[in-house]
Amino acid sequence: MTTTLTLIPGALTLEQLQAIHAGLTPLAIDASARPGILASAAVVQAAAAGDAPVYGVNTGFGKLANQRISAADLATLQVNLIRSHSVGVGEPLSPPVLRLMLALKAASLARGASGVRQVVVDTLLAVFNAGMVPYVPSQGSVGASGDLAPLSHMTLALLGEGEMLVDGKRVPAGPVLAEAGITPLTLAAKEGLALINGTQTSASLALHGFLSFEPVLESALVIGAMTVDAARGSDGPFDPRIHALRGQPGQIDVAQYYRALLAGSAIRASHEEGDDRVQDPYCLRCQPQVVGACLDQLRHASLVLVREANAVTDNPLVF
Repeated sequence: MTTTLTLIPGALTLEQLQAIHAGLTPLAIDASARPGILASAAVVQAAAAGDAPVYGVNTGFGKLANQRISAADLATLQVNLIRSHSVGVGEPLSPPVLRLMLALKAASLARGASGVRQVVVDTLLAVFNAGMVPYVPSQGSVGASGDLAPLSHMTLALLGEGEMLVDGKRVPAGPVLAEAGITPLTLAAKEGLALINGTQTSASLALHGFLSFEPVLESALVIGAMTVDAARGSDGPFDPRIHALRGQPGQIDVAQYYRALLAGSAIRASHEEGDDRVQDPYCLRCQPQVVGACLDQLRHASLVLVREANAVTDNPLVF
């Protein structure tokens, strides 16, 4: 039986992001987020019913921010926003990236700072849990003012107007949603804007690169240790005292990994005596310095990306 991964908005972990990326588990939002979602939606609904201009709720966008929109046209405004920005081109984004986009957008909206209704979050999760991925072209956004084009394509699929990626082919989203028993999303005031304002595509692409690089680094460590053995190199350069004096955390840890990988090596033991080499070449003995720097950068990237995955990058925000 598959266990549902319950996400706490604003507190997603790297391990959870790895599971989302791999599509290993269905998702749910922790019940503690519901009051915030309901409260922020009520704020937007009150603004939509009021007379004061509120950007993106009862006004146009960008250069048209001073243009008031009538109450009768507020829902149409949101749908037209999605349609007008679904202008991406190129090959589709990969399913792991699209899974992250769906989950990150749901978690961001569930923090209760965007003013969307619960049904918006629920629809994003329903599509994810059904194993669907929207058809989203990979080109057409620079990440400024939100990842507008790719998130619009994602949203258009939720509305039943866009397309899904099924077995590598683009198919109309409406029938796919119907087959899964998912009601196409209908947008209320501000909800189209909230769905496309944000950096969930940029963050998902960066996370995809990060998560794809981790096994490469692990392989580099194993190959490096095998190379030391194959070249009859010394494990002396991995002495912890050497790296403690330098003080770089990644270097210290990589030296430890090499010591563990080379522990008990029969090749190393076979030439401990009678070897007249003074020291090994750089490419063998300085692996902790080089790979350790990569590890430090990877760790820094993970901190930045986890923060961004948990961020709310909407405009306007609802407090």
